Amino acid sequence: MRMRYLVVAVIVVAAYLLGARAGRERYDVIVASVSSYWNNPQVKKARKQARKQVAKAQKAAAKRMR
Repeated sequence: MRMRYLVVAVIVVAAYLLGARAGRERYDVIVASVSSYWNNPQVKKARKQARKQVAKAQKAAAKRMR
């Protein structure tokens, strides 16, 4: 278990160092690309469908629990 924490800590430190080197400009580019993807109409539609499926599954699970 300790090995997992060590691996996670190393990954976090490496990500921080690489991100710090990339600078604010690269961060802005990444944020813009993620934002454009997240706000894509097809992605919005898929998220809405996923929410409906989750709600349906929750109702079915609640029925089974009774």
